[in-house]
Amino acid sequence: MLKLISRAGPLRLLAVCALALLAGCGDKPEAAVETFLKRHWAEPMPPQGTPPAAFSTLEASLNPQACGQCHAEQYAAWRESLHSKTMGPGLRWQLMLMNQEQGNRCLRCHTPLAEQKALLALEYGWPNAPKQPPPDFVPADLGHQGLVCAACHVRGHQRFGPPPRGEVAKDGPHGGFVATEAFQDSRFCAHCHQFPDNGPRLAGKLQEDTYAQWAASGYAQDGPGRQTCQSCHMPDRQHRWRGIHDPDMTRRAVDVTLKLVPLGGGRHEAVATVRNTGAGHHFPTYMVPKVELVFYRRDAGGGGVELGRHVIGWNVDTPITRELSDTRLAAGEARDFRQSFHAAGGDWRVELVVRVLPAEHYERIYRDALENADQLPAAALPPLRRALEEAVATRYELLRIETGAEP
Repeated sequence: MLKLISRAGPLRLLAVCALALLAGCGDKPEAAVETFLKRHWAEPMPPQGTPPAAFSTLEASLNPQACGQCHAEQYAAWRESLHSKTMGPGLRWQLMLMNQEQGNRCLRCHTPLAEQKALLALEYGWPNAPKQPPPDFVPADLGHQGLVCAACHVRGHQRFGPPPRGEVAKDGPHGGFVATEAFQDSRFCAHCHQFPDNGPRLAGKLQEDTYAQWAASGYAQDGPGRQTCQSCHMPDRQHRWRGIHDPDMTRRAVDVTLKLVPLGGGRHEAVATVRNTGAGHHFPTYMVPKVELVFYRRDAGGGGVELGRHVIGWNVDTPITRELSDTRLAAGEARDFRQSFHAAGGDWRVELVVRVLPAEHYERIYRDALENADQLPAAALPPLRRALEEAVATRYELLRIETGAEP
């Protein structure tokens, strides 16, 4: 969660048993995944070290473009995903206000590779920046490329991934790869999408709690209905990670209906019922996105007046010190949002417009910061303004529904 603050020799695996050892040889499947993930996401993440002498320049590179030479489909999808944008202007301007320890708390997920952190330490003049230039296999812009391929798939220049779905060449590049079920397990995503129990809370709630929300839902239960993070956000192993920024994904998450209830004496109540039918966690899952329900009374000519609006989301103040409201819907939960109004006679109808603001909390943070621009470094202002523009640009209209015309 971003928050405005004041300045204040590589492994070679030659046998199936060796592959199993890396994932926790002798462990039961659940324990093997835990063993692998504990090592894979160890903090601080160690540097890759010297590439094997047999590696070509392309094989050794940590540049996502190098990966894309062979994994073209995955690279193209990643380029359009939010994972490739985790080091956008919204974070870069804030890093100018942070010391190295504070910055690394953000970089833990936004740019987790040791090589990325080293480049950013050089850029921001942090005290533990390396004294030597980066090695050749580290591109100069790696620190700005976000959650890159290697962040999930490369440790010590060894490649890791899910079990193959077909034949794998025995003499493939990189000296082969380590296959593990961990890449198909929701716990793989929990490293960034679940704070530990002692992590930051507000009103008693962890600020990042998506994995636990999923684990408490029916989607996590064993059986035919079980769905992992990957089955929804990486169908067919697509590297898109679509979520609330994507209209089609959001439409799959909720069902919305509208009805009109006469109350007598020209009084009416419009009732929008929203059910979380497709998200395996809260809708929305954390505090940044909001969903607006805007009620209108329309006349026969299409004109009309706004009757009121309601917000679905976890609404907190910009310093993240006070909860204002929490109207999120847990998986499978439904809630009625009621809007009363007066309308006597005439030809009119009620329309409900559902709007999604994927970066609403960030919008408020950025606007608050710009109101105090004189307290910020001059270099922070251009990326801050770009961050606000990009945040506002993510807004979209999800759907419109209406009641029949009233006589």
